[in-house]
Amino acid sequence: MITNAIICFVLLLFQSVCFFILLSRLFRGATRFPPLKPESADPSLLAKVSVIVPTLNEVDRIDKMLEGITRQSYEVKEIIIVDSNSQDGTRDKVIEASKTDPRIRLVTDPPLSNNWVGRPWALHNGFLNSSETSEWILGIDADTQPQKGLIPSLINFANAHNYDVVSLSPQFILKGAGEWWLQPALLMTLLYRFESSGVDAKSAETVMANGQCFLIKRKVLEAIDGYSFASNSFCDDVTLARYIASLGYKVGFADGAKVIKVRMYEGLEETWREWGRSIDLKDAGSKAQLWAECGFLALIQALPFSIVLIGFFFCSQLDFLSFYLLYILNCILLLIRFALLGAIAPSYQFTKSPRELFFLLSPTADIFAVVRIFLSATQKPRQWRGRNY
Repeated sequence: MITNAIICFVLLLFQSVCFFILLSRLFRGATRFPPLKPESADPSLLAKVSVIVPTLNEVDRIDKMLEGITRQSYEVKEIIIVDSNSQDGTRDKVIEASKTDPRIRLVTDPPLSNNWVGRPWALHNGFLNSSETSEWILGIDADTQPQKGLIPSLINFANAHNYDVVSLSPQFILKGAGEWWLQPALLMTLLYRFESSGVDAKSAETVMANGQCFLIKRKVLEAIDGYSFASNSFCDDVTLARYIASLGYKVGFADGAKVIKVRMYEGLEETWREWGRSIDLKDAGSKAQLWAECGFLALIQALPFSIVLIGFFFCSQLDFLSFYLLYILNCILLLIRFALLGAIAPSYQFTKSPRELFFLLSPTADIFAVVRIFLSATQKPRQWRGRNY
């Protein structure tokens, strides 16, 4: 009994520290910038933006991206599709789209260079092939669905707040029950570890970014030799954003749920495998930071549900003060977790499908999400988007 009391006391001590860290982040989130809204094209933005889209066998999901990006107005100077020799018809779709929109240009990137990952390699080559007269470079992923008015909204937001880099959190499109159960738990690991979208990070080490929609000033990319710094990173967006912030540039991360949507993965298994490989962000920080974040998630996200269950069924056998205090703290943490479902709900596209009820059960997936972070933290990806490394 004494041993159990000591364990509960130590756990209570560490969880209490993490609890106040979490509260400080959540309170900052209450003052965040509101979500970006679609804006009308502005003549002053004429031909200011080069859009770069990396592709590799994206035939089943590129249609929505092409439809959305071609609906952007005259602020777009060119749309460079950098394809890595797709074999599934992706190139044919791009060529067909270029017949109706002359801004579209298909570029084949050279064979992958040593110490480069495919995505930053494609973006880097797209940058090298872009017009020197464009002022902004916008990286867009093939699985996104840009909404009309995205780009003027993005540039006006960047100019209004003097950002050199801005990326957006999207609205996620989920379908299967497993996705609705697991994906929000994985997303919550990012919200717990870092500032929410719409809040400026306190330091370069905590900057967040999303490469699905990543806007950067051309002169900044020129100053840092394109995407070279993030060449071998599997989370190149965060790696590059943190490096840029460390150089003194201003980096923003905004809520783009109203201006861009994304269908990332198909089903539970692909969500676990693909997103789980990079969501630990090990390439964007030190090992000490990574494992500190893992410990934080274990204490503040993975344990509360289990501790509350243990307390509910075995409270009569754990009759000592430290456990009661621990139980109360974890009840509060669990209540916060369920309350945060309301905060992240606008980040999802709801269609009144019965499967969406699993979103409400996503806190029960927290322990699995944190386990996935731990597993990813110990492994280096060997295969990514059809490439072996």
